[in-house]
Amino acid sequence: MKIHEYQAKEILSGFGVAVPKGKLALSVDEAEAAAAELLAKKPVCVVKAQIHAGGRGKGGGVKLAKSAAEARAIAEKMFGMQLVTHQTGPAGQKVRKLYVEEGCDIARELYLGLTLDRASSRNTFMASAEGGVEIEEVAEKHPEKILRAACDPVVGLSAFQARDLAFGLGLSGPAVNSFVKFATAMYKAFIATDASIIEINPLVVTKQGEVICLDAKINFDDNALFRHKAIAELRDADEEDPREAQAKEFDLSYIALDGNIGCMVNGAGLAMATMDMIKNAGGMPANFLDVGGGADEKKVTAAFKIILGDPTVKAVLVNIFGGIMKCDIIAAGIIAAAKQVKLHVPLVVRLEGTNVKEGKALLASSGLPIITADDLGDAARKAVASLK
Repeated sequence: MKIHEYQAKEILSGFGVAVPKGKLALSVDEAEAAAAELLAKKPVCVVKAQIHAGGRGKGGGVKLAKSAAEARAIAEKMFGMQLVTHQTGPAGQKVRKLYVEEGCDIARELYLGLTLDRASSRNTFMASAEGGVEIEEVAEKHPEKILRAACDPVVGLSAFQARDLAFGLGLSGPAVNSFVKFATAMYKAFIATDASIIEINPLVVTKQGEVICLDAKINFDDNALFRHKAIAELRDADEEDPREAQAKEFDLSYIALDGNIGCMVNGAGLAMATMDMIKNAGGMPANFLDVGGGADEKKVTAAFKIILGDPTVKAVLVNIFGGIMKCDIIAAGIIAAAKQVKLHVPLVVRLEGTNVKEGKALLASSGLPIITADDLGDAARKAVASLK
């Protein structure tokens, strides 16, 4: 689950992470009032569009203001705009919220991230002196500029590791202690909230030697949200694909993609293999959708409706291996959904496993124009061919 910058900063601040003062604005008037309050103590403030995507500054979603009137003019342009960044895609994301924040005396911009390194099975800090830019670009072109510190799962982040990172970033004097305090608090927040990633980009060092979070991104492990009801309530449905939000209601794992062949599969690994086979056959998957191992007819019907609700889907491939999930239950769900939504695209179905004969018999007697396949490769080829 993703949250906004202002929400991430509020959480981090609660663990002792240094963040600038700021106020959420849901209207132009609120943005102007927030700017007036912040400008009473600082000569400049920043108006930031709040969307679940990076690169907002390059897209025009981050602007400086030196007066409340200037902040108001900026807010009038930002509210309702379709902010396009490298992470939103060409359609962009509508701006519904702004965050007005005090300015600070920036001496340096750094990068600091924390996530699970699956190769080492350790929560790992990544730091770079190349702050304010896409860390992926730095990792690709200058991997030597990324410092790492793997945290022991029992001890956590040790003080010496934090100091090593600080020295590696070229910090000195009071900035070193400020960084150690910052990184330690950041690690506590990561563990306590079951975050999957925390990124501070840029992490700034002020002219006074203080380390401050200028921008923050936090994603959370969906599987742990039952332990964090307050965090779960921070979900912003306006920032999510409506199909993905609908899928969550039925406990379906769904991710929208850019292709035109809809996929419904049981099992994450099989779903990935299905998408690979579609690509191998010359097609493009429109989604990742895992109905899980114990889905019933209602769940399958919901999954089918979500796939067909995507106007870019020109064919559907159902690939089910019946173990806990019985093939006849899947077949019944497919038939029910196809009749409810008035199937208008080619449907390729590959069933194998428990009750496969019963499932195929149901499909054959349904009266629907279903294309059956014997194996995954055959199914992928038939799905791609059906587009022509």
